[in-house]
Amino acid sequence: MWHRPRKPVLHYFTMDHTLLLSGIAKHISLEKEEEAYFVSLLHQKKVRKKQLLLEEGEINSKLNYVTEGCLRSYAVDKNGFEHVLQFAPPGWWIADMHSILTQKPARLNIDAIEDSEIIFMLKPDFDALLLRMPKFEHYFRILAQNALATYQYRQIDHLSLSAMERYANFCQLYPSLIRSLPQKQVASYIGVTPEFLSKMLNTMIIK
Repeated sequence: MWHRPRKPVLHYFTMDHTLLLSGIAKHISLEKEEEAYFVSLLHQKKVRKKQLLLEEGEINSKLNYVTEGCLRSYAVDKNGFEHVLQFAPPGWWIADMHSILTQKPARLNIDAIEDSEIIFMLKPDFDALLLRMPKFEHYFRILAQNALATYQYRQIDHLSLSAMERYANFCQLYPSLIRSLPQKQVASYIGVTPEFLSKMLNTMIIK
């Protein structure tokens, strides 16, 4: 007897926009119709620990917003050492912005430090959003300005501050990650070896 092939089982999870919309509301005000249009452009995805969302050399095609878990962006030097540029806990956007704006190959990698859930927007939809609703240009400009200011001060910190002071700044920027991140990731972010960081933290405990 012929049997109709069974449809594949698809697993969905309900997309919660509360965190994202509350963050947007801090900078711009949306009418219900505008909010509905924005939400219609969003997609959802569960990401496994260590899963790559972007690999160096690829074109960054989407903006990622973290709702659960944590992502990171990092570069790998010619000796194979990783240098973390950004962590993205819940409430943070993450992308290789140069790649997404120019559509040139990315120089960054983006992966998940732990099992995570993200909301993302594809580049064509992002462009359409900015054309249709200029107020989102204001929102993303604020994010870009804040990111640039953070990056500039981080560069100054690497030139002028001790490892202890850079660690203190890391704790201030990412208070929710202090206890959850592996020391290897924190060390990469502040520019020291994991061994040095471990000794430094042990010294702090002894004192």
